[in-house]
Amino acid sequence: FGMAAVGGDQEGLERDLDEGLEGGSPSASKMSDALKSSAPPPAPVLARAPLNLRVLQQSWTVSAHESEVFCVRFSSDNTLVAAGLANGQVKIYQGQTGRLAYQLSTTDQNLPTTCMRFRPASAATKTRNVLLAATAEGSIQHWHVTSGKCLHTIEEKDNQVFAIDYKGDGSKFATAGKDYTVRIYDEATKSRIAELSSGFTKKHPGHSNRVFSLRFHPTDENVLLSAGWDNTIQMWDLRTEGSVRSIWGPHICGDSVDISGNDVVSGSWRPTEQLQLWDYRSGELIANVPWQDSVEPCLLYTAQFSPSGTYIAAGGTGANEVRLFKRTTLEPIGALKLHRGAYSLDFSADSQMIAIAGGDSSARVVAVA
Repeated sequence: FGMAAVGGDQEGLERDLDEGLEGGSPSASKMSDALKSSAPPPAPVLARAPLNLRVLQQSWTVSAHESEVFCVRFSSDNTLVAAGLANGQVKIYQGQTGRLAYQLSTTDQNLPTTCMRFRPASAATKTRNVLLAATAEGSIQHWHVTSGKCLHTIEEKDNQVFAIDYKGDGSKFATAGKDYTVRIYDEATKSRIAELSSGFTKKHPGHSNRVFSLRFHPTDENVLLSAGWDNTIQMWDLRTEGSVRSIWGPHICGDSVDISGNDVVSGSWRPTEQLQLWDYRSGELIANVPWQDSVEPCLLYTAQFSPSGTYIAAGGTGANEVRLFKRTTLEPIGALKLHRGAYSLDFSADSQMIAIAGGDSSARVVAVA
């Protein structure tokens, strides 16, 4: 998801957009240069994946989009699925049927909607169905989906926002992107309360390249994970506003870092050792999860634990597929082959469905079981 620079000419914007999103475009060669950086430490490799993977059954597919689908997200009650498009539109579908329910427009410049989160239902507010959407022009917007109204807009000057995430109780949200800085906002006031970065005046390490994934720790309110092009996952302590631990190796180009219990999963945009499991407490590599038996390698843009903790799902380009793994054994138990790459996925809250954003301009939902 290398997005365009804000404020430049249109040619520059489009050139910058092409840097990180490969789906049959010439950006693959640019990305491959960035992938020749540091390699992860050795780890045990599991047994070869079986050939006869179960095909994940599609509940519904919507393919009549004007552009590629960059991101998808379930609402907390599973009734809605939001799909963010490369032209800046957000389309909201009924979770069970795929019927179009609402449509939003985040930009008038036709720049991508890069990432989205529904505000957690536990947030201390009476307003429900609030969607946080970010764009490649550096804006973060709060939308009331059912009324179609934009409630608030934050502009991050000279930045492009590639990653956002809510704290579990909805009281704070984080943003990150092109300028290497992670920002923390208060949900009630929409004011910025912290900036997490490295620098000459900082005592802590930080990011040295674009950030594409953010994840608040599900049980520790003081911890936030971030990752991107610099081949690191940073673990931030919000009390000290510094990185207290780093994981070295993953090359993150999308929303592909997640945490469940003491396990961190990472999905890297590279042809080998792309899906990995890490120990949150030590930062050590637990295992490389093999992506075997594909005609060509799958370079991952997205990876996620199921809310139940039972499964891991991941997908990307190259092999253009999504795979479902059993968490306890890390064995693949299902797969879906796509015409073009998978850029984003999201489990439903009950872990029974997976929404998938595709480079074939489709949004789809598949059944887990």
